[in-house]
Amino acid sequence: MYFDYYMSYYLMIPAIILSIWASAKVNSNYSRYSKIPNSSGMTGGECAKRLLDANGINDVSIEVTGGKLTDHYDPSKKVVRLSEEVYHGSSVASVSIASHELGHVLQHEKGYAPLVIRNSIVPIVNFSTSASWFFIVLGLVFSFSHLVNIGIILFSACVVFQLITLPVEFNASRRALDMLTECNIVSSGEITGSKKVLSAAAMTYVAALLTSILQLLRLVLISRDN
Repeated sequence: MYFDYYMSYYLMIPAIILSIWASAKVNSNYSRYSKIPNSSGMTGGECAKRLLDANGINDVSIEVTGGKLTDHYDPSKKVVRLSEEVYHGSSVASVSIASHELGHVLQHEKGYAPLVIRNSIVPIVNFSTSASWFFIVLGLVFSFSHLVNIGIILFSACVVFQLITLPVEFNASRRALDMLTECNIVSSGEITGSKKVLSAAAMTYVAALLTSILQLLRLVLISRDN
């Protein structure tokens, strides 16, 4: 049982290493390709507008949001929010990230199943993830295994969410690369840079999934030890 307890901590080492590497890769590629202008001269904001028009979408707005790499699509309000550097920048990185968010818009418009499922379980996942730690801590403090097991089951929702997120993000990047070439926003030589930017970003989601899986296994081992 003591083996389970100590092993539960060692399990997190691969996830920590992968997370640090993925984060460094994102920052490295973004920093590199944010200095390289795209051949069309478009900013991220102009790219997003161009792609909306090209796909006949006129009910989605584009806004500027604060922070770095905070770009996202809000399906509930049908708003693409781009960070200032991406919105105003005319680099390969800027249009790559903007087009990735437009990939999510297309998923939403076409009813892409993994995205629909992910969006529908967000409230459940938010609640279950928060509640899981309440049950786990309470169960460990009072040595009540049933409470710990309830917490572990609730935390499993986080793993499911991260698992569904992977195809959503990879598919959005594939759509982004297709749109960038079809609309001549980047040249054939620049598409390699776009792939590197989007691939590095995708690895952060792989790291998040691995972290969730190992955290779940860690909780199981701690429960057994307790």
